[in-house]
Amino acid sequence: MSLWRSDSDIERFNALPANSCQIMSTSVLHLIGVGEQLSRESDGAFDLTVKPLMDLWGLGAHALFEQMPLVRQLARTRALVGYRNLRIVGQQLCKNAAVQVDLNSIAAGYAVDRITERMDALGVHDYMVQATGELKVSGLKPDGSPWRVTLDAPSDDGYDAQKLFPLTGNAMSTSGDYRRYRDGNGRHISDTLDALTGSPVNHGLASVTVLHPSALMADGLSSLLLILGPERGWNYAQEHKIPAFFVIRADKRFIIRSNASFDRLAVRSPQ
Repeated sequence: MSLWRSDSDIERFNALPANSCQIMSTSVLHLIGVGEQLSRESDGAFDLTVKPLMDLWGLGAHALFEQMPLVRQLARTRALVGYRNLRIVGQQLCKNAAVQVDLNSIAAGYAVDRITERMDALGVHDYMVQATGELKVSGLKPDGSPWRVTLDAPSDDGYDAQKLFPLTGNAMSTSGDYRRYRDGNGRHISDTLDALTGSPVNHGLASVTVLHPSALMADGLSSLLLILGPERGWNYAQEHKIPAFFVIRADKRFIIRSNASFDRLAVRSPQ
């Protein structure tokens, strides 16, 4: 799945021209299917074929960023993006146009699920597994106490603990740009792209945390909500009953917002 190795299945697929097919692993095809679902549900704002845009903005494995992209560069690159140009035929992944796939928005969550499945199969039932912003636990800590994870959020003085999670039974994923971003010509550039605009997200949602039994789905949903932003993302989480915790920028301060689905699974940390 790596975009950093020219011999990976994904990079070989990305190098193929339009109207090509390539045999892919079951894992990759599963991720493509999940990505298609998230793309449909976000009306295309979430899209696994954003690799050319990631590179244009200096956020990908083959970054081209030297200055802010020109309008014509952005329009030309956006034309190379479109999840509807991907289709699965048996064990093959096919492309109707010369699109390129980037699985980074959901691959870490999938890796966490696979690792925990393997540990369960080996009879290991007390563990914590984390990959980037994705986390999943099972059983108890070595001292016999339950796993609890503190979720912090930015504040005027740095970062404050906001919630304590009894995580057993759920995975947690956080997507955000208040810690991970790059600067371009003095502009804060998020590492999350909206495929519809072709640009990094530029709204008030600083981060979003999602709880879900599947780390893969928690990963994908936290990315999707971050792309949709503080209003559309909140409405989507409410409609689909997704446990979600939002950190929203407002007048140089941060507002914390969590829905009832989230609050049922988390308790406030002591002040």
